[in-house]
Amino acid sequence: MLCAERITLELGGRTILHDMSLAARAGAVTAIVGPNGSGKTSLLRVLTGETVAAGRVRLEQLAVHPRAAAALATRRGVLP
Repeated sequence: MLCAERITLELGGRTILHDMSLAARAGAVTAIVGPNGSGKTSLLRVLTGETVAAGRVRLEQLAVHPRAAAALATRRGVLP
């Protein structure tokens, strides 16, 4: 399971994501929808560890952040 808890992301002095949480189960389809500029791409970058934000993102029991890239690569792939 991919879990994001209390994610807050600020870019350029502007809050892009505020206190959001998400749980995506393995084998299930999860859709992230919203209008242009609503933060969908920013959220995906946080979920993949490409962008660091306040809060916590975990894939199974592994913390998702740029320093964990090698360990994460054994469990998931990211296609931009």
